[in-house]
Amino acid sequence: MSQGSARERLLDAAARRFYEDGVHATGIDTITSEAGVAKKSLYNNFSSKEELVRAYINARHEEWLDLHRQRSAKASTAADRVVAVFDAYIDHADDAHSKGFRGCGLLNAAAEFPAGHPARSSVRAHKEQVEKILAENLESMTTEAEALELAEHFSFLLEGAVARSGLEGTPARLEHARAIASRMLAAL
Repeated sequence: MSQGSARERLLDAAARRFYEDGVHATGIDTITSEAGVAKKSLYNNFSSKEELVRAYINARHEEWLDLHRQRSAKASTAADRVVAVFDAYIDHADDAHSKGFRGCGLLNAAAEFPAGHPARSSVRAHKEQVEKILAENLESMTTEAEALELAEHFSFLLEGAVARSGLEGTPARLEHARAIASRMLAAL
């Protein structure tokens, strides 16, 4: 059994199962069994599976922000900070996944819910924050209007690469997207 509080073990188990098997395909019994806790522990920490899903999405968001912060801290230029966004996604793709890389865990989760569902709104907020990070770094390299447009382009490039990398189970498309982004930045 893993170390940590029941809440941490439940979130870790949910993260693995939701990413590998899907949110709707993963039952509470599977999560509690993998976490090594009683079902009562789950309900002592989360009022429902929906609250656990919300906590999972928030944890994935924070996980990506941490990856980005680590990469961005090593960047010496605005262009390097833009590329750090791609590097954070590559880092996520390089993480050990027992069933292989399946793409963005947040988008995978969002795809299981209908339009307007709070889970989809949380994922959208994450993607908007990623685009905002891109725009903020691009603003020092070009006009505000061009930075916003480029941020959207980089967002599309990034999301397409994540989707293809997830389908192929390898970060190769993300690495190619990073190279394209680097060439675009050099042309500014």
